[in-house]
Amino acid sequence: MARTWYLRADHSLSVQPPPDRTGGSVHWPGTHVDYDPADPTPAVGGPILTGRSGPRDQSALEARADVAVFTSDVLAEDLVALGPVSATVHLRAATEHLDVFVRVCDVDPRGRSVNVTDGLVRLAPGAPATAADGTRAVTVELWPTGHRFAAGHRLRLQVSGGAHPRFSRHPGTGDPLGKATTLVRQPREVLHDAAHPTAVTLAVEPRH
Repeated sequence: MARTWYLRADHSLSVQPPPDRTGGSVHWPGTHVDYDPADPTPAVGGPILTGRSGPRDQSALEARADVAVFTSDVLAEDLVALGPVSATVHLRAATEHLDVFVRVCDVDPRGRSVNVTDGLVRLAPGAPATAADGTRAVTVELWPTGHRFAAGHRLRLQVSGGAHPRFSRHPGTGDPLGKATTLVRQPREVLHDAAHPTAVTLAVEPRH
């Protein structure tokens, strides 16, 4: 079965969709996430070809201003994620060339966050298309996972603009990666209102 957690304005993760509090407004403020290719968001753990691969403490990474984190309430019972993981990120950005990196983490009772699975999508003009309100709905397929989130732990979702050098830094232009000479900052607004429900979905084992 699939279970979905929605991002909230208070940086929580909830199984309840965000309430409609826009009052009819087209634009409801989201969370601002910057990405500077001159100081790219680093890769910490995961499937990288170094001695620092695999599950790693995310504390230093999550303290960076270019990484947004959203955390669930404490789990009342074990949660076993087994299978595909995906996220839909609604964003608004000034540039059409950018990356979206999403990572699921397991936070223990001491507050230590450890990476579980992640994925990255590279955006180009028109892919995905821009809606009338200037937003884009980005589907990110994370690596399938088999992981038990123990009772007393919490789920956490990171949203950022990259994981360097595991993924080449995005220059913010349409230039080929190996030939880009101009670096453009890529600020974006991650939306999490009722009209733009950014969320992550995990395949989980049913409760018995």
